[in-house]
Amino acid sequence: MARRSLSLILTLALLPAVAGCSRGTNEAEGPPPVSEEAMKAVVKDPGTGREKLARAVDALFAPEMGETRAVIVMKNGRIVAERYAEGYHENTRFVSWSMAKSVTGVMIGMLVSDGRLRLDETAPVPAWQRPGDPRGEITLRQLLQMRSGLRHSEAIDPVYESDEVRMLFLDGRDDMARYAEDQPLEAEPGRKFEYSSATSVILADLAARVLSPAPNPENRRQAVADYLRTRLFEPAGMKSMLPEFDAAGTLIGGSLIHGTARDWAKFGEFLRNKGSVKGAQIIPRQWIEFMVTPSPREAQYGAQIWLNRTPTNGESSLFPDRGPKDLFACIGHLGQYVIVSPSRGLTVVRLGKTPDEQLAPLVDGLADVVALYR
Repeated sequence: MARRSLSLILTLALLPAVAGCSRGTNEAEGPPPVSEEAMKAVVKDPGTGREKLARAVDALFAPEMGETRAVIVMKNGRIVAERYAEGYHENTRFVSWSMAKSVTGVMIGMLVSDGRLRLDETAPVPAWQRPGDPRGEITLRQLLQMRSGLRHSEAIDPVYESDEVRMLFLDGRDDMARYAEDQPLEAEPGRKFEYSSATSVILADLAARVLSPAPNPENRRQAVADYLRTRLFEPAGMKSMLPEFDAAGTLIGGSLIHGTARDWAKFGEFLRNKGSVKGAQIIPRQWIEFMVTPSPREAQYGAQIWLNRTPTNGESSLFPDRGPKDLFACIGHLGQYVIVSPSRGLTVVRLGKTPDEQLAPLVDGLADVVALYR
């Protein structure tokens, strides 16, 4: 009897410990609680599960994503999530890197709609107009779709031999358009896709040539800055945008436009709405449709913008196996993204500093955000 009582007492004494171990195991298997900071970044009704969105945005700030500095999610024109890393805020201007290419593409579209440039005529670069110069066959369309045929090597090792580095920081920095336009052909115009920051500088040079009343650097700079401000930035509400120019007065249209995360989100919304802002058509919708139509030589690229399509060559820049086919993105060096899905009413902005080896988990994390909306 005494032994039975002792056994019962020991069993009862161990029950709390066993229960505690059981609870600890279950808690370890479940997801950790969402932090208060993560929940504050998401509105009460974001159009999907609030906690799920908070968790997905929070994951973008994890160390394995590199250094995320800003994230904005917009659903049907409304900010539903917005978060910044320490030291950054809604008034911080962030560098575009290659997201600037999409702004340049819109600017060229406006000049085409104004009748000042023609899409399928040869690009009016003076250096290419000499008799017998095969570069005189390059069209504006081919430049926009990165198939000019001009010799170019982007993001190669050693870095100081990479053409965009030479153009931006070394022997081409004072007159970037001249550096870009001096390159010989390496392929027949139109036949080969070659992603090229130099090509976007050529487009910016063409804009300056038709907009500036005089060829001096200050006039070129002022004419392009005023055109962008009055025709795009102010109508779209992007008042923080700050474009950079080289010493020759050429917009650094492939790499250097600065703006707040909110203004980059507004640019995404401008594209999502096919160039319309509050019912006003800022650029013909057909031009945005052209920008998001696959290039004949690369399915995942349109005209100065990336598409969520299976690539013709190389690796995917987005997530065609997970996201909608209509999704497209402005993508910049070190993990700058403005991702747009018209079918899901989404614009997702991520800005920060992520080295190439960490881009894959970052892209997966962005795909997770998009996947929360159907």
